[in-house]
Order: sequence, then C-alpha cells, then structure tokens
Amino acid sequence: MQEEWGRGFRYNELEKGGGLMKPQIALQLWSIQEACKDNFYEALKKVKQSGYDGVEFAGYHGKSAAEVRGYLEELGLQVAASHLSFETLKKDLEQTLAFEKTIGNSRLVIPYATFETFEGWQGFIAEMEEIAQKAAEEGFEFYYHNHANEFTEIPGRDILHEMVQRTNKINLEVDLYWLADAGVDAFPWLEVHQDRIGLFHLKDMQDSPRESTEIGSGILPMKEYVQIAKRMEIPWLIVEQEEFQSYPPLEATAIDCQRLRVMVDEVYA
Repeated sequence: MQEEWGRGFRYNELEKGGGLMKPQIALQLWSIQEACKDNFYEALKKVKQSGYDGVEFAGYHGKSAAEVRGYLEELGLQVAASHLSFETLKKDLEQTLAFEKTIGNSRLVIPYATFETFEGWQGFIAEMEEIAQKAAEEGFEFYYHNHANEFTEIPGRDILHEMVQRTNKINLEVDLYWLADAGVDAFPWLEVHQDRIGLFHLKDMQDSPRESTEIGSGILPMKEYVQIAKRMEIPWLIVEQEEFQSYPPLEATAIDCQRLRVMVDEVYA
C-alpha cells in the first residue's frame, strides 16, 4: 500500500518504546455456528487452540452468563464484542447489559438492519442513539456492523455516513468485505470516518462466485487492511467467514487466524 493512502490517519505512539500495540485477533462465532450449537464449550476450546485471543459472540446457545464467563476464564479467551439484535436491546436493555457485564464484555454491536426508505433509516438511527446513550451510562461502547446494503439500498445515500453525522454515541464496526462488495473505495472512506471506527471485521473475498473465503486466498488487500488498522489503532481484528469452499469451518477459521497473525506480526514489526 502506498504511503499516500495513510497521510490523514492518526499516529498515537505509545510513550514507552515508541511502538504501537498489536491488535488482538478474535473470531466472530457466527463463522462456526454449527459447532457452537453442537457443543459450545468444545467450540470455544477449538477457537483458543486455533490461536485466537478472543471471540465476538453471536448468541449464547442457552448458556447462562456465569457459564459463559466460566468457559472464557478456563480457556483464556477475552470478549472482543457481542452481536445483539436491536429488538433485544430495545426490549430487554437492563437484563442484556447485566448479562454482558457478567461475561466481561464492554462492546455492543447491532449486526444488521435494512429499510426500504430513508425515513425508516432515520427513525432507526434515532432509536439506536437513545439505546447507545443508555449503554454508555453503564460503561459500554455501542457499534453498528455494516453489510453492503447501507451503501446500495437508498440511492444516493451512504447510510453509515448519515449515521455518524446524526449521532454521538454510535461507533462503527466496519466489515471491509462488505465495503468491497458494495463497490466502496475503502481507504479514503476509512480516512473520512476514522474517528468513529473502533473495530474491523476481516474476511477475504473469492472472485467467482463472489463469497467469503480464507484470508490470503482471495482478492482483497488483507495486509493493507492491517496497515490501516495500525494507523487507526484498531484494538481488535475480528475474523468472520461465512462461506467455505475447501475446508470445514473450524479448519478454515484456524487458517484465517494463522495467516492474519503473520500479517499482523509483519506490519507491527
């Protein structure tokens, strides 16, 4: 990646050593959802054995907060974030925040939304901001995770841009795969919105058919994404793979972690 792409990104070096903290690597557990359904503890154990520092939850498979926390403590996994439906947060915010506090999570992420009209998006964004404010009062960061539709379903509107312009408490968990899928030039877009971006979702893209694949096996500039993460001081790089061509999910996500770790080590050397 050319240096010009990063001129606007902030560099906040640590006082000691002059280096930057390496981001930690987490797995979005939707990637291995069947394994989680079959045996949640064993699935988490495999995640740890694959080299991940933590996980991003996509459901708890009937386990209590105490059980989940026990699994994490035993295995030495951290919580990067949790994907939670807007409906759950709207209906049971107090109970949900209590659960998340117990498992050691401080980042709440809305994983998806879609509306046929800009007015629908406006109302949703306003309601999210209210929830985000209440969550902030309890010590939580609040995020929205994008797909491609935020750029394509309302002609002439970048909904993520509207989101950050209209709110103070909503941050972005940027899925770089879906930016590419929507035809967005990622590097200038990230620069413009960097102050509200706190997490990256990483998955590579197979060209034909267009679907996610193992990191390093596709067409996306994964190492350049890691370089941008360094410049933006992103604390967690979260792997998500949704389609699998050559390997079953647990094997594929282990490959993802190994290859991403190599890139991180090279970029932060």
